[in-house]
Amino acid sequence: MPDNPVAEIEEWLRANLPAGWMEAVDAGDEAAFGRLRSTLDDAAFLRLIGRSGWAQPAWPAPYGGRGLDPAAAAAVEERKSHYRVPRSFNLLGFGLAAPTLMQWGTEEQKEYFLTRMAQGEFWCQLFSEPGNGSDVAGLSTRAVRDGDEWVINGQKVWTSGAQMAQRGMLIARSNPDAPKHKGITYFVCDMTDPGVEVRPLRQMTGDAEFNEVFLTDVRIPDAWRVGPEGEGWAVAQTTLMNERVALSGAFGPGPARGAGGGAGRAMAAMARMSPQRMLEELGPSAAVERDRLSRLLIESRVASYNGTRSAARRRAGQTPGPEGSVGKLFGTELNQRVQEASVDHLGMAATAWASGDSDAWLRVRSFLRSRGNTIEGGTSEIQRNILGDRVLGLPREPDLSRDLPWKDVPRNTQ
Repeated sequence: MPDNPVAEIEEWLRANLPAGWMEAVDAGDEAAFGRLRSTLDDAAFLRLIGRSGWAQPAWPAPYGGRGLDPAAAAAVEERKSHYRVPRSFNLLGFGLAAPTLMQWGTEEQKEYFLTRMAQGEFWCQLFSEPGNGSDVAGLSTRAVRDGDEWVINGQKVWTSGAQMAQRGMLIARSNPDAPKHKGITYFVCDMTDPGVEVRPLRQMTGDAEFNEVFLTDVRIPDAWRVGPEGEGWAVAQTTLMNERVALSGAFGPGPARGAGGGAGRAMAAMARMSPQRMLEELGPSAAVERDRLSRLLIESRVASYNGTRSAARRRAGQTPGPEGSVGKLFGTELNQRVQEASVDHLGMAATAWASGDSDAWLRVRSFLRSRGNTIEGGTSEIQRNILGDRVLGLPREPDLSRDLPWKDVPRNTQ
């Protein structure tokens, strides 16, 4: 491990960022920083910092990192944040695929996939299917062994980022004669394979973050199988537990620290107003609104503490537990409450805003987008089932198909 990783990362950044970048940040010169930022090729920079090991400093060196302990890695990340270093927003890769590969992957898989992920390769998650909803284990995409390869046929849906992903985490049915949780195998899929077709799904925000993905005779080498054949559900559980933690981290810090984006920051600023100022802005409803915003800030702090607990478990090398479901359930519903408060404060501007009013549009867009928070990554109903089962010890919801061979389970084929 480096003797002084903070000094080393600063030296590396000074040598590899455009000249004057760090000085502009330190001086708060936004105009200079903006000019320098426009000259940087993000993709090339991500490859460069990934090859150096500084993109993921806590990862072992053979996997594209620096092998730093948690405290040193956190100090490096703080310096990168301070100097506004471009990052890969690869939540599904770093948050889901990486911990799954760390636990289940072979040495060859970890060295091959993680080093490339650190250099900017983007990942997606090929789990959900049109006919299965929240019953992920009921999937019907087939994986048939053909020598040293597997042939994959089927359809996935709600695949975030598939349109720009190079790799995908894929689970497929490899044994239809086994019960649904036992006949699944986990693979890494090459999203550039000609048999992979990605079709965007348009959301009410106007964006297309999600996709449906068609897999037609896609050939995957057995060397890209993750975990034992037929034990893909156990591997997928690692992915899903980390997904809850990753998504709870996206919302858990609350409106004061990012959940809710600009709306969250606006709500936090309003809650800190003096009673007189709030009375001037909101009129007779000031007292009620101040109470509402104060509650949101208190809830955000609670969510932040839960996120800290989750992060501590991961730093200690422990498998994520039910706190991921707590964070995902509470944080996503909190974000929806923040967005509702934001558009309520906008009033009629949330329905029709002036041309060029980017603040109103972004807050309305965030409100619309937040409707999906309690669906993606496991619905709130699923999270409550998990907490009832694993935390409260309540009886599991009956599943009469659990022990049947998958091929004998009734399903809607229309």
